[in-house]
Amino acid sequence: MRWVVCVALLLALVPRAFAGDYDILRGAQPVGPYGWSDANADFSNATSGPVAYALRFTTLESQDSPSTWPVLGTADHGSSAFGAFAGYNTQWQDLILGLEANYQHTLVTLKAQNNPIARVVPAGSDTDTVSITGSGSVSNLDFLSLRARAGWVLGNFLPYGFVGFALGRADIAVAANVSVLQCPSGGGACGSFSFDGSAGKSGELLYGFAVGGGMDVALTPNIFVRGEYEYTRFAPIANVLLTVTSARVGAGFKF
Repeated sequence: MRWVVCVALLLALVPRAFAGDYDILRGAQPVGPYGWSDANADFSNATSGPVAYALRFTTLESQDSPSTWPVLGTADHGSSAFGAFAGYNTQWQDLILGLEANYQHTLVTLKAQNNPIARVVPAGSDTDTVSITGSGSVSNLDFLSLRARAGWVLGNFLPYGFVGFALGRADIAVAANVSVLQCPSGGGACGSFSFDGSAGKSGELLYGFAVGGGMDVALTPNIFVRGEYEYTRFAPIANVLLTVTSARVGAGFKF
């Protein structure tokens, strides 16, 4: 068994002379990756909390539950991303087991599709025309994955898979407006009411899991390049379900 500790570099990596063989993939592999991330956010339940809170003292909510009406849709956006990772591996003949921390900053901005809803519902001897509209966004997303990795050495190539815990932050904003036009069923003057609600905040803490795989390729005893794919799914925050798929390439240095 051999232990190797590494640090991550993002740009030019200069080889150093180290004793040992050229089978350099039998060790820890930190990298400075650059890649592409595609984020998807499902906002379909995001307005339920703000609407339920805004209407919490009304007969309208208790009888007709406007908070369950889906106002927002999904959003998808891909952009470049960058980051770094560091870790260490252990060697068991050709089997590589290791732990890594991988940080990624994305440039994605997600804005929910708004699908306003208007419905007419009975309200005792009156009739309510209820209109709901909303907005939702996710921006400034970055996250860290702490993952366990396993790979198998094939010459200068190391295919590997990993699974781990993801921790991130993002700015999440959800807003909803409920307008009610109440008119007597027998005719007469109508009254109008408006209710507003919001959810989310800047710097929301995200947590979830990450899974994926990739390939390391040795160039010198101390330098390797990497390509990998990662799928990250976060637990719903403010009823927004966020997933990120990332494809990365990078170079790393081990010692």
